[in-house]
Formats: sequence, C-alpha cells, structure tokens
Amino acid sequence: MPPATFITLAEQNGLISEIGEWTLREACREAASWSSPLQIGVNLSPIQFRHGDLPRLVHQILLDTGLAPARLELEITEGVLIGDPSRALSILRRLKILGVKIAMDDFGTGYASLSSLQSFPFDKIKIDRTFVSGVDHNLHSAEIVRAVISLGKALRIPVIRGRRGDRSGTSDSLAQWLRGDPGLSGRPTAPHRKLRGID
Repeated sequence: MPPATFITLAEQNGLISEIGEWTLREACREAASWSSPLQIGVNLSPIQFRHGDLPRLVHQILLDTGLAPARLELEITEGVLIGDPSRALSILRRLKILGVKIAMDDFGTGYASLSSLQSFPFDKIKIDRTFVSGVDHNLHSAEIVRAVISLGKALRIPVIRGRRGDRSGTSDSLAQWLRGDPGLSGRPTAPHRKLRGID
C-alpha cells in the first residue's frame, strides 16, 4: 500500500494521531541510539495539529528518548496552515522554542506557499518532487525551481529536493543549486540494519 494511501486511510479512521505519536517516539528512540549525531526527519499530519497538545508531546518524547532537540526535524505541509492558521502558527512557534527544526515539505503545491514563509521562519524548504522531476523537459518547472531557490537564498532558508523526489530528472545545473546529500533521498532503511556512516 502506498504511503499516501495508508496515511489517508489512517486520517479517515481517526488513527493518525496514535500512529503519528508511535512513529515520532520510535524515530527519536532510534536516532538517539546512533553513534553519530545525525538529524532525523519526521512528517506530521495536519490532524496532529488539531487534536491534543503536540508541543507537549514532542517535549515529553525528547525527554523520554534522550534525543537532542536540534537533531529532530519536523516536516509539515501547507495543509497544516489551512483552517486555523493562527492556532497552527502558535503550535509551530512552541515547537520552535523546544529547539527542534521545522521544514516545509512539498513546497509549491498548496495555496499558501508564500504567505506561509512570511508567517513563520522555517528552517528548510523542500521543493515538491513534481517540479524537480520535470526541470529537464519543462521550462516552467525549471523556472519555478530556480525562483524558489532564489527565494530561499534571499530568506536564508536552505532549499532541497523533496526526499521522495527522483534525482534522475534533475539537471546538473539545478542540482548544484539544490542543497542536500543525494544519498539521503533513497528508501527508508529498517532500524535493525546497519546504516553506513552511523554505526
């Protein structure tokens, strides 16, 4: 089952908050066991912002697992800011105070891309894969990617590919502008397997 389908079903059945908490806790626990202090990213669902006290949950998980806040990157989409943007921004600011990083994922696909950057100091922008994969054969996609990169530079926000993107469609001229290690764009690795450069 594709991740997008699984997440949609979990949201529809009211299970996403429970699954999201388990995922966050396990990711932090696993990262805390690594010998190298690498950063780990965890996606959050908009529903997790609407129910419960997310900042308190994140804080408790960090305490329980011993993971340094700066090593946790929480990835959100623009859907988080739709509906009740004031409440969402308040939650994001509380998370930021904890010391965790906040990344805007799938940038460019929502309705509030520019206003979201104006409202909150994100630590990273991830360009949606649909733009990056089309830069070699779609002039509009290439110019959009260049514009986002320029915007990120002006705001001093790192810009990288969405991690689910296909690097085969990224031209060398644009790849050198995009930040991030291409080796970090692969499929997830099972926790019990040794990760090169970590253990």
